[in-house]
Amino acid sequence: MERPTVVIAESIAEAGINSLRETCDVDIVIGRDREEVISRLRDANALIVRSATAVDSEMIAAGPRLQVIGRAGIGVDNIDVAAATDAGVLVVNAPTANTISAAEHTMAMLLAQARRVPEADASLRAGRWDRKELQGVELHGKTLGILGLGKIGTLVAQRAAAFGMNVLAYDPFVGPDRARRLGVELGDLDTVIVRADFLTVHLPRNRETEGLIGEETIAKMKPTASIINVARGGIVDEQALARAIERGDLAGAAIDVFAVEPPIESPLFGLPQVVVTPHLGASTREAQDKAGIAVAESVARALRGELVLSAVNLDLGPDVSDEMLPFLTLAERLGAIFVCQAKGLPGTLELCSRGRISEDPVHPLALSVLKGSLAQVSEGAVSYVNAPVLAAAHGLTVTEESHPDTRGYQSVVHLAGTVHGVERSVAGTVLARRGPVLIEVDGYEIEIPITDHMLLVRNADVPGVIGRVGSFLGDLGVNISNMVVGRNPEGHAAMMGISLDQPLDEDQIEELLGVDGVRAARYVDLT
Repeated sequence: MERPTVVIAESIAEAGINSLRETCDVDIVIGRDREEVISRLRDANALIVRSATAVDSEMIAAGPRLQVIGRAGIGVDNIDVAAATDAGVLVVNAPTANTISAAEHTMAMLLAQARRVPEADASLRAGRWDRKELQGVELHGKTLGILGLGKIGTLVAQRAAAFGMNVLAYDPFVGPDRARRLGVELGDLDTVIVRADFLTVHLPRNRETEGLIGEETIAKMKPTASIINVARGGIVDEQALARAIERGDLAGAAIDVFAVEPPIESPLFGLPQVVVTPHLGASTREAQDKAGIAVAESVARALRGELVLSAVNLDLGPDVSDEMLPFLTLAERLGAIFVCQAKGLPGTLELCSRGRISEDPVHPLALSVLKGSLAQVSEGAVSYVNAPVLAAAHGLTVTEESHPDTRGYQSVVHLAGTVHGVERSVAGTVLARRGPVLIEVDGYEIEIPITDHMLLVRNADVPGVIGRVGSFLGDLGVNISNMVVGRNPEGHAAMMGISLDQPLDEDQIEELLGVDGVRAARYVDLT
């Protein structure tokens, strides 16, 4: 198979680049202008950037073969995610790479503001010894208000507790049990803002959070309180913050991120009560290395057609459990097998998860089924992102059901639908030592591992047919790695499920139909 091409427009860890080179052709255009990057995307399958490259609709359109865009970091503000989604391009990032660095920088900013470290440094360098004038405050016993108790907010809460702070957090997605385990008190937004001695922000920037900390919010805070923002610029209104500090309505602030970056000027720069840094939350050697390695791994997985659960523009609903993951692969392969066996797409594909996996959401399975089935009828690449769009274009819908009961197996994925007036069905499971296994085709029970090359043969249930099919394949030099025979419920015919080590072509399948006793044959290529 042709090796995919990955364009790297900004620097990432060398280890990440080297890992990509094992399976991809890497085109490094670091430091090149925008037009050069766009020209290199013509034949690219993936693009990796950091925060400086504006990946807009024009750039995305310039890469007709693009399958994935990787952001070596957590934020994707510089990527037009909507345009990528419309083009069927997956957007992946490194959501956990900078968590420790961002949490540590938050604590550094918190301490620097509380103890007036930048002022003290400037004063001493200017030849002054202003010990009395530069009196700070202790963190111990103070209330730290945290807006957003995600990964970074949680790490900050743990570190603040070590300083003896009382931690109060606002996060509508965090339940009381998790907060209790963290030793954190939960409160609504107003409660946290009113009670906080220090307020730290760990929220994404979106329509709900933009300008969240503005005039009205700041007016509710203690005049002795301070604000720390190492999340995203634009969440804190810099103008309102500066005015409040100048009036004495707020003690100070520590700001690492700005609404416009780099900021040419800011009213905060002239205030000694404000500590500012140039977006350094993720600027550690460790975070940069982890981000580069993580995004390279996600890009490589996406190029292999695997599901990247952390993808930005992939809505799988609730978290996918570890137990469910192998069933996503099974569902994709069952979708492909269904289309090959039916020789076409149904209008409606009925998906049912049975047994233990019925406790998990069905939607991720449905997405995998779409990807597998549409790949058999689409000329272009089918991804988890564009599969729903392609399904709509083909008039294909998937109904989702789940039942706790199943026969003979702990968990089963079952597909059914009508194609060309004929009802079709396939089912499979995942076994510990065998992986994805096909267990039923059109009512025939055949338990056979799902491999890249498979043959489904419906035959007369009479002696000699199995031998003739085996001899036919042997004469072609095609090795059989596994074979299972199952009867239909009426017992009038049988079906052979055959795993092959080599592919077959259309002429060979047509020739197989001429073997005495063979009534139908379907070749399934899952490569």
